[in-house]
Amino acid sequence: MMDIEVIAKALKELGHPTRLAIFKRLVKSGKQGLAVGVVQEELKIPGSTLSHHISGLASAGLIKQRREGRVLYCVVEYEKLLSVLAFLQEECCVDEQ
Repeated sequence: MMDIEVIAKALKELGHPTRLAIFKRLVKSGKQGLAVGVVQEELKIPGSTLSHHISGLASAGLIKQRREGRVLYCVVEYEKLLSVLAFLQEECCVDEQ
């Protein structure tokens, strides 16, 4: 089980509408990730604002970044996403018995 503070940080970052939109778009891109420029273009987010939101998602461990030449990619940390979801579901309905 993950530390509740770690889960709370992840949920806090996802609790912002812009960060949630960015994360949802990155989830859609799969394991190869998506170039920051594409995210910026598709979601119409100014560059400085986007980098602020991306750093929040990265600090919560929800995404990682990789550079290929001059292009910066963001990739979802799917294990972290699954652990957050598992945390929310782990005791589902146990009191019903």
